Amino acid sequence: MHAFQYVAPTSLAAARELLKDAISVPTRVLAGGTDLLVQMRAGLHSPARLLDIKKIPETNVLCIEAGQARIGAAVCAARIGEHDALRRLCPGVAEAIALIGSVQVQGRATVVGNLCNASPAADSVPALMAAGASIRVIGPDRERWLPVAGFAVAPGRTLLAPDELIVELRLPVPDAHTAEAYQRFTPRAEMDIAVVGVGARLTLDRDGCCRAAEVAIGAVAPTALPAPEVVAAILGARIDEAALTRAAAAAKSVGNPISDKRGTADFRRHIAGVLTRRVLRTAAERARQRSL
Repeated sequence: MHAFQYVAPTSLAAARELLKDAISVPTRVLAGGTDLLVQMRAGLHSPARLLDIKKIPETNVLCIEAGQARIGAAVCAARIGEHDALRRLCPGVAEAIALIGSVQVQGRATVVGNLCNASPAADSVPALMAAGASIRVIGPDRERWLPVAGFAVAPGRTLLAPDELIVELRLPVPDAHTAEAYQRFTPRAEMDIAVVGVGARLTLDRDGCCRAAEVAIGAVAPTALPAPEVVAAILGARIDEAALTRAAAAAKSVGNPISDKRGTADFRRHIAGVLTRRVLRTAAERARQRSL
């Protein structure tokens, strides 16, 4: 690995100062490092500076307040898994984050890092998209909020500028009639990459019909995609076998999956339908239970 400067600011103001020359001094943000350090050793990235954000208070926030869940950019997956309220209120997001790496990796890896790695098969992204999550981004003299949906523009590429970093992620907490779920398919039970992953959040009315829904599917395109076709198949209907069959059929048309050593394109389409059926059934059951 090449030589580089290591800096660890203790405030957002100090981080912003360091970002002022992040273009002339190529800088990479370090949170967990479980992807970045491996990529640096492989020669895929050669930054002149690593900006460690773990000592900044705002990047370590993990709480639920004012109807929103807040997850700081430096919060590791293990901390999220230990947060009872988040797991109870946002089970789909928690399920997805729990699948990031091994137990050892979970102690370092961050959900924001999983998002920034921009893998088409990243587990957290479909769940976060379905949950309506957004991210707080800062630069030297600016701040903006971006939806997770559309943040990745290609494998390994995001909307983040070279002189920007993510402070935190926020997602609205579901109300009593809303629930979510996430599932993926992998060839192995543990430590594998999703062949397909599906996240969903849906809202039922008093009669048990779908009043609103968001569905996102990963690993069927260069980036995770929203699935409005699936939503259209269930909106206004009870989540029964007929609706689930329509949703599964619609899911097969989402994206343009590839064939590789882990699965053919046809297999990925089939799995997208199977997982969509399962995820919507689970989310509907959770929504009914939350309504009681």
